[in-house]
Amino acid sequence: MTSKSLFSGVAVALLATASQFAVAQTAAPQATAPAPAAPITRAERKKETAAENKAGELTPAGQAGPSMAMPKEKSTLTRAERKKQTAAENKAGELIPAGQAGYTPAAPKDKSTLTRAERKKETAAANKAGKINSGEASDR
Repeated sequence: MTSKSLFSGVAVALLATASQFAVAQTAAPQATAPAPAAPITRAERKKETAAENKAGELTPAGQAGPSMAMPKEKSTLTRAERKKQTAAENKAGELIPAGQAGYTPAAPKDKSTLTRAERKKETAAANKAGKINSGEASDR
């Protein structure tokens, strides 16, 4: 008798879930979808893109945002001067990799003044003094 009531309960729950899912599927597109606009043809898209390219409004490939758009003014440097300047910026670590326009690298850390042996000795002393916790549930 209990297996029949269990089966009936599961069947009712399944039916209720299925009917809610069906109602949600039919109601959602009507309520949230905007009126469809006329699709743009390929020729129209190409014409629009060519006009944006001519106006200099396109973002170069690999660039993350408008802050990296192509400069409007023409460069006053020769190609050799620009290559020399870019090489100097690269050596100083000032160049941003392609596709990372919004990325800000962390500040470089100061180099350690200790040797590896000195660091190991310092760590061993801290561990012996109980200043280094090991594991999540450590009581040290």
